[in-house]
This record gives sequence, C-alpha cells and structure tokens, in this order.
Amino acid sequence: MGTLELLALMSGTWGVLMATSPLFQMRRILQRRSSADVSIATMGVLSVGSVIWLVYGSALGNLAIAIPNLVGLIVWVATIGVTLRFRSTAA
Repeated sequence: MGTLELLALMSGTWGVLMATSPLFQMRRILQRRSSADVSIATMGVLSVGSVIWLVYGSALGNLAIAIPNLVGLIVWVATIGVTLRFRSTAA
C-alpha cells in the first residue's frame, strides 16, 4: 500500500468516526429527554456540508470522501429528528 492509499484509508476511517460523533449528542438528548440546549441551525449547516461533500466525493469517484459524508448525512438527519422530537414547545 502506497502513501496515498494509506492516507485515503486513514482519512476515510477517521471521517466515518467523525460522522458518527453526533450520536453522542443524540444519546445525551435521549438521556435528558430534552433538546432545549441544542442548536438545530448548527446541525442543519453540518448536514448541508455533508451533502455537498457527498456529491463532490461521488463525482470524483472517491470513496474516502463519499462514504464518511454519507454516514454523516444519515447520522445528522437522525440527530435532527431526535432533536426535534424532544424540543419543548413551552417557552
């Protein structure tokens, strides 16, 4: 395995780990049964970023870019869903 392939493997692997990091936020929301202190706007921006990078990686045929961002998009959508589910309507 050459240097470029090793870097692609490392970046893709770390990208998947980063993409799953919102699961920690989701776990906290579920434990507390509240998402009052969570920014949905931040999640939205990061979700759009995942879409853009997913499309870019797919256009290049670069799995090291596409796969982590596909995972990220799935996790962000799930996290946004949980956040909205546990968003209090009370002021």
